[in-house]
Amino acid sequence: MKLDTLKHGFDVTSMPSAPLAPYWEPTVSADLARQGWSRTDVHRHIDLAAWQTFIADLPRDPYVNQRWKRMSWLALDDTGAVTEMGHCPMAQGGAFNDAESMADQLRYYEPLTPAFLERADVKDFVRAWCRLWGIGPREPILMQITGVRGEGQVDPLQGQGIHADGCKALSILVLTRDNVAGAENHLYADKVGTRPLRHTTLAPGEVLHLRDDHLFHSVDGISQQDPTAPFERFIIIINSRFVDAFQNRILRRYFPDAVLNESR
Repeated sequence: MKLDTLKHGFDVTSMPSAPLAPYWEPTVSADLARQGWSRTDVHRHIDLAAWQTFIADLPRDPYVNQRWKRMSWLALDDTGAVTEMGHCPMAQGGAFNDAESMADQLRYYEPLTPAFLERADVKDFVRAWCRLWGIGPREPILMQITGVRGEGQVDPLQGQGIHADGCKALSILVLTRDNVAGAENHLYADKVGTRPLRHTTLAPGEVLHLRDDHLFHSVDGISQQDPTAPFERFIIIINSRFVDAFQNRILRRYFPDAVLNESR
């Protein structure tokens, strides 16, 4: 139970490991151990302007209006190199995603482009993220570029509200935030939102790390600051060690040799 875990202390078997290189500030691991979340930034490690160019050719999300998205399944090989695992649909059970358009469904998206995945700073980011969470070889890692743009108002979660993503390791990196009112991130100790933990608004280049199996999160709706211009907010989501049995079943079907959380 999430609430029991928060009350009596975290399960150390799923704790992030200490960083092996100075990619993350030492406070990141300490914050994750103490409170289950950490806010930091990666400006000094990535070419943010270059990463932002990969938003231009994102396909429309076929399941969610006003959203664009690519996603790929990645893993470390036995040498520690970042590799693509191949195609596998995204799957979230209703216990984790109760949005009518997405719950208990297989969702198929175009992969991240080779031009993005082959960048040295992208590979460094993924490797550093794996070190932070202790992700080992052949553990599936889902990496997405996704976001919304347009006019009026939009719910970026499309009805999910306060939720968990069904994994142990989750991080959100903001790529762009242009003409946006709203989109404040909220963290809670319970799904109904009676135990708020933190409210924060991420700027481009900032990252929110979450122990998703211990916390719940949401993000506010988005509207235009300047009503004469469209808004845009795009993010990278990277997560691993799935506790969602539905997603693990699909991963096992597509990647028979993968190391899944179900076997831990």
